[in-house]
Amino acid sequence: MGIKKVAVLESNGETAQGIAECLRGEGFEVCGVTDDGEEGLRTILSEEADVAVIGLVLKGLDGFGVLEKLREAHSPVQVVATGGFSDDEIISRVLNKGARYYLIKPVQPEVVAERVRELTSSAEKAAPAVREKRAAVSLDEKISNIFISIGIPPHIKGYGYLREGIKMAVEDPSIINNVTKQLYPRIAEKFSTTPSKVERAIRHSIEVAWNRQRLDAINAVFGVRVYIGSDKPTNSEFIALVADKLILEGLANYR
Repeated sequence: MGIKKVAVLESNGETAQGIAECLRGEGFEVCGVTDDGEEGLRTILSEEADVAVIGLVLKGLDGFGVLEKLREAHSPVQVVATGGFSDDEIISRVLNKGARYYLIKPVQPEVVAERVRELTSSAEKAAPAVREKRAAVSLDEKISNIFISIGIPPHIKGYGYLREGIKMAVEDPSIINNVTKQLYPRIAEKFSTTPSKVERAIRHSIEVAWNRQRLDAINAVFGVRVYIGSDKPTNSEFIALVADKLILEGLANYR
């Protein structure tokens, strides 16, 4: 598929260079590094970047503005956004404007490179069929919206593990009966970690959501099943409930 192009828009020069160097070390072509939003936007569009790492605080046009302009231009670039904001509304706004990941600063360049690699890998897998690629985005967005509504922040490890587990359960509902032997190992293999770490991170994500006590949002997701206080679901129950919801909404063919 050729070398993937990545543009880096970051106000902190040292951080920008660190990210750029790490990306080059991973085999990516860094097609531009700038702290200016308008310049970065021009670079993304003219160079046809595959991925853009966009900080929310930039000179001139800020990160939100860049995301809006990219959407208006119907750019296919995939975005990893970074910022110092941890407010749920800010995170939701960033993701709704098209970012696939939002990383809260300070963030390690290796983590940014890992997210870029994940996005380019998923894009290559979906490339043979445009319809399937669009479906993948729709399912990811649907899951992300559920996570945001019930209070699972995208910067914690379990977020990605949980999303992958739900996608697997949508594709093959029977896997929920083999969480320990099949689902955790498959997620662990994809993220280069261990099944036990996957299990713990997913459990932590669910605990974070329940500790925020967004009962209305939780009940909206799970329908008639009412969860109150500490009555939170197990990992497998949570994954099954969300997967069932997505399947019932007609997303069963999304990958």
